[in-house]
Amino acid sequence: MTDRILILDFGSQVTQLIARRIRESGVYCEIHPYDMDDAALERFQPRAIVLSGGPASLTARAAPRPSANVFSAGVPVLGICYGMQAMCTALGGAVEPAEHREFGRAYLDIVDSCALFEGVWQSGGREQVWMSHGDRVIGLPEGFRPVAVTDAAPFAAIADEARRFYGVLFHPEVMHTPHGAALLANFARRVAGCAGDWTMAAFRARAIEAARAQVGGGRVICGVSGGVDSTVVAVLLHQAIGDQLVCVFVDSGLLRLGEAAEVEALFRDHYNIPLVAVDAAEAFLGQLEGVTDPEEKRKRIGATFIEVFERAARDAGGADFLAQGTLYPDVIESVSVAGPSAVIKSHHNVGGLPERMNMTLVEPVRELFKDEVRALGREFGLPEVMLGRHPFPGPGLAIRVPGAVAAEKLDILRLADAIYLEEIRNAGLYDAIWQAFAVLLPVKTVGVMGDARSYDHVCALRAVTSVDGMTADFYPFDMAFLGQVANRIVNEVRGINRVVYDVTSKPPGTIEWE
Repeated sequence: MTDRILILDFGSQVTQLIARRIRESGVYCEIHPYDMDDAALERFQPRAIVLSGGPASLTARAAPRPSANVFSAGVPVLGICYGMQAMCTALGGAVEPAEHREFGRAYLDIVDSCALFEGVWQSGGREQVWMSHGDRVIGLPEGFRPVAVTDAAPFAAIADEARRFYGVLFHPEVMHTPHGAALLANFARRVAGCAGDWTMAAFRARAIEAARAQVGGGRVICGVSGGVDSTVVAVLLHQAIGDQLVCVFVDSGLLRLGEAAEVEALFRDHYNIPLVAVDAAEAFLGQLEGVTDPEEKRKRIGATFIEVFERAARDAGGADFLAQGTLYPDVIESVSVAGPSAVIKSHHNVGGLPERMNMTLVEPVRELFKDEVRALGREFGLPEVMLGRHPFPGPGLAIRVPGAVAAEKLDILRLADAIYLEEIRNAGLYDAIWQAFAVLLPVKTVGVMGDARSYDHVCALRAVTSVDGMTADFYPFDMAFLGQVANRIVNEVRGINRVVYDVTSKPPGTIEWE
């Protein structure tokens, strides 16, 4: 892989979206913390560097700043929002708190042309963008010129064509900047000169070869859930190493209605991959008894999962490797700079396995985002009904029962969730929604059902649309649909007497309910 772009993360909530947009242009890229050491930067050999946004202010003494080697590497640099300000201060410009801050939709006046804008925006035009900054650049470094302005920012976009350095005060990576993806593609392809030949077909061949090289003659145990990530990993490894792979399905007791039977049928009948099924519901529920903190739930579920795998591996004759479907967002979050993106997903063993397991991790899709894993699945010929399945969290229904988890609550939630998804499918809406699920709230309400008073749970429904799983907007069901779903749940699920619908939009990391 010769063409790749380095994204240095200063803590923005939407840094991952920069990577998504660049990869959509056919160019591979990776995100690393802004303080990536100079030796690592040199080893990476990027064709270009992007400096992300971030929550800090360059007017503070302790503000994070890029290494001087970023600007002496001889490659194009694009600074976005805070990244633009950081570039300006590093090269001799000046930044101050803005008298009029810009958050949300803004309109940009294009005052000059540059390679970043070529074929997308024309000088003299006016374009909608998305702003999120409280500081502004008041003095440009030598060699830069303004190419766009707003009413509040005299340097909303800048360019130094000689050094191929560019800065934008807005966020091109978000959907609210309509032509932002084209600008990032311009930077990757036109400015940096990347070929744009990074494809899933090429990744498939490379991933299979890499798995064979890593595993050699060893045995691999792979946990599968029936979801997209673990299924794609299992099929990839089966093609790479054949009978050296042992797939294990753990029924944690935290799955959706009928899911255990579906997974077993999927692997044994459709993929013809040998599967060991382990019923560990009692062990998981025992570990969760009385636990209310969502992060503690995740930790206990992760620890129990590892214990079950240790036993399964021994019973299957031992294994040298443990395969799991770690995705790129998990990897990023495990090394993120301080900020909203810094929460580590503790149900993924991104930092390695306990020494007692005596196994090495195999993570063949750790470079991919969720939608890229689906694209890889299509390369393997997996059916769309499986690839289009809504994401399901590793900890399962445990994080959709806020508060203490109990078998009775899980049974109530399972049935409500099944009714909700059935109605969504019946209405032909399943594929239009990125994720939909029910939540059993830790409150009860008094109601009247028939001629009797009831004191039962409240069920919350959540459905979101999302392009990449990073940000999400609620799905605008019509009231007739919600009324029908609520009526079915209240009538058919004993233990629920009220249903509510969540209409909030969520930032990165908060699509799930905890």
